[in-house]
Amino acid sequence: MANLFFVLALAGLFSLLFNWGFRNLPREQWQFIASFPLRKDSHGHWTGLNLTYYGFFNANAYSVGVILVFVLMGSLGLPLKATLLLTLVLLAVCAPASRWIASYVENRRYTFTVGGASFLGMVIAPWTIVSANAMTRHWLDLEIPVIPSLAALSIGYAFGEGTGRLACISFGCCYGKPLTECPSIVQRLFSDFSFVFSGKTKKIAYESSLDGQRVIPVQGATCILFVAVGLVGLVLFLDGLFTSALLFVVVSTQLWRTFSEILRADHRGGGHISIYQWMSLGAVFYSLGLPPLLPNPPAIVPDIVSGILSIWTPSMILFIQLLWVSVFLYTGRSMVTRSSISFHVLEDRI
Repeated sequence: MANLFFVLALAGLFSLLFNWGFRNLPREQWQFIASFPLRKDSHGHWTGLNLTYYGFFNANAYSVGVILVFVLMGSLGLPLKATLLLTLVLLAVCAPASRWIASYVENRRYTFTVGGASFLGMVIAPWTIVSANAMTRHWLDLEIPVIPSLAALSIGYAFGEGTGRLACISFGCCYGKPLTECPSIVQRLFSDFSFVFSGKTKKIAYESSLDGQRVIPVQGATCILFVAVGLVGLVLFLDGLFTSALLFVVVSTQLWRTFSEILRADHRGGGHISIYQWMSLGAVFYSLGLPPLLPNPPAIVPDIVSGILSIWTPSMILFIQLLWVSVFLYTGRSMVTRSSISFHVLEDRI
């Protein structure tokens, strides 16, 4: 009963979040949270640093993904120290890689890629766990089960990216093709579900001049599909079907990433098939080849209540808060926009 309630609660919360986000985030006012004055120009105005909802939703996405990983790992009976060690290593590699890979592929300095970072994480995660076991055996007298842990990480990734695509809607990146340029069957399919972005500072406007036009809601479809896949993977995980959960989540999400690029209009690097698509296909075949190479998953019955209670500690709450702030400051400082700020006194209130 606890497992069912947990899954249904997540489904309900994400339904409400997406319903609000799809209606509001394409609007101009949902791009910037605040601006901080940096320096005054010769006209007496201040140049401002913009903080974005892109960073806000990215911070939420990282936090959601990490919390779910800790809950699922805790449901396996693993202590927080072991999960924290694994999480910190993966975050330390994948978070900076999201900018490095995008810079290399797209030849743009100030951009991020979830696809590139997730691919790198999928490649190194199994061997990171295997290596971590050498330390946890010595320090904590325990061994991290590899396939169940990979399943937990994949589910956390699915929910994290599903949440994080709200950031793309806010910023107007990762946008779809205009419906007017699509075949009639695609136009009919998305006739009642399309995005219209407003605001000249959104990426869809300054990169492709597609603001004000109905476009395929690729980001919204990704939100829904990834969370739905995560929910199914969660059910499989809680039933102890760890290999099935791992393969279902990775194969489903990466095949969608491969296909969804066909629907996108933003720049994804050179080539008829982008490097990101090759990465996604590579992740599919890589994951299918992993189970025979790794130890068979142990017969564990996850306890979701124990998993939830395991993270309800001051240290874990502080860690999530620190993670949220770090991600927000890393991804939320706009590098492609600036603001002009002026201040004045309200004479009638003196």
